Amino acid sequence: MEQKRKIIPPVYLLLTLLLIWLTDYFIPVYDYVSPPMAYGGIIAVLCGIAIAAVAARMFSEADTGIRPFDEATALVTGGFYRFTRNPMYMGMFLLLLGVAFLMGSVGALLPIPFFMLIIRNNFVLGEERFLEATFGQPYRDYKLKVRRWL
Repeated sequence: MEQKRKIIPPVYLLLTLLLIWLTDYFIPVYDYVSPPMAYGGIIAVLCGIAIAAVAARMFSEADTGIRPFDEATALVTGGFYRFTRNPMYMGMFLLLLGVAFLMGSVGALLPIPFFMLIIRNNFVLGEERFLEATFGQPYRDYKLKVRRWL
């Protein structure tokens, strides 16, 4: 069984939001968008929050663990899970992208790939092993039908 993580994804999300602000402030490399166009980032932020919240609620309704590597009692494959195996992480990505778009500089985009790399390496890959060990063939079939991201 995977070791429980002390730092969970929302902590990385908050740290990345801070890094987005810091890089935008200290490394405003190139302003690629400005208000009012930048306010379009609000749409991505709201969509990201909604996707992550709905996906998390589906885990709650299925009465299965939501924190990484908590006991999985059900394989959730409906809703957003029909399009991506990781809608909560995709929601976080959209939120970060929206915030970076609101900032408007290329510097604000720099932390996002690092966030996704940390999430992939520290959570997604282990969660996939954990789910395959727990659910076996049904999870392997699901992996064949639904992409990790989009």
